[in-house]
Amino acid sequence: MDAALREFSRWLEATSLSHTIQAAGWVIPALQTIHILSVAVVFSSAVLVDFRILRLFERDLPLREVALRFLPSIWPVLVILLVTGGLLIVAEPRRSLLNSTFYLKMVLLVAAIALTAALQGSIAAAPAFWEKEKGRRTASKALAMVSIVLWCGILFAGRFIAYTQAG
Repeated sequence: MDAALREFSRWLEATSLSHTIQAAGWVIPALQTIHILSVAVVFSSAVLVDFRILRLFERDLPLREVALRFLPSIWPVLVILLVTGGLLIVAEPRRSLLNSTFYLKMVLLVAAIALTAALQGSIAAAPAFWEKEKGRRTASKALAMVSIVLWCGILFAGRFIAYTQAG
């Protein structure tokens, strides 16, 4: 698998798109800026809903109202993250594809997206489900804490990629 990733990285780095991105000195910083700003939108949207679940934010508003305000913005911004992240990988494939921290970030991201989608779906299906009983409130708080840990882990791993050795 490692040899295949190395070969794929070499091939990707030799493409004309990779050379074009690398040759224009402004493209990588622009992509990174858009990527980081998009991460901020997704992170803050998800964590504000988690904070509401933990009763640290907008306590007087129903969870459904807070979720409707913040969660829908995540999905189009994730598309922007996919595009900018993909272009950054094309530009510097070895930096990500040969770096175990990148894969940690991707695993955390899949888990965070799944948890966020499940939360959004459950709130849409039964708005008061998480607030009706003490057991459900406790479960929702535990899931909110897991969500915060996942999103913080994604931020840490994303930043740490630059400091871990890529093959």
